[in-house]
Amino acid sequence: MSQAAHSRQASYREALLEHLFVGAVLRALWLAGPVHAEVLKPQVDDAGYDIVVESKGILRHIQLKSSFLGAKTASQKIHRRLAEKPGGCVVWIMFDPETLDLGPFLWFGSPPGEPLPDLRSFKIARHTKGDATGHKALRPMIRVVPKGRFTRLDTIEDVVGVLFGR
Repeated sequence: MSQAAHSRQASYREALLEHLFVGAVLRALWLAGPVHAEVLKPQVDDAGYDIVVESKGILRHIQLKSSFLGAKTASQKIHRRLAEKPGGCVVWIMFDPETLDLGPFLWFGSPPGEPLPDLRSFKIARHTKGDATGHKALRPMIRVVPKGRFTRLDTIEDVVGVLFGR
């Protein structure tokens, strides 16, 4: 599939990647346990997370990001409200645009039971579109976290390990 086709269907693709990710996490938990897990989705996307997963008594509010394998994306924008949520974290999914195979993954978060690393030191994001004069206003609740601050995780089992402990 061409990059243009991926762009035209970006919302659909993002939903599909979310489902593939959740399925992969649940599969890894099952094969390692099996353990019970619950997945919740907010009705409104205004608190910085896409899904909530609870397993082994650990609650994770997860913001999902994604990029093609080989993409030059240098950073991700993260809402400061994610830091207010129990176990807030970001999983940046790299995926093959031809097969939609997931991995590797990039992780920004803390061990189970600890809050998201402090976001206040990161650059404040700006709106992507300017106003009538071209000025791009600051978005004080959104911070730009560079790729270098994320930790690479090669497999979904590695992701499950940082989410819920080994």
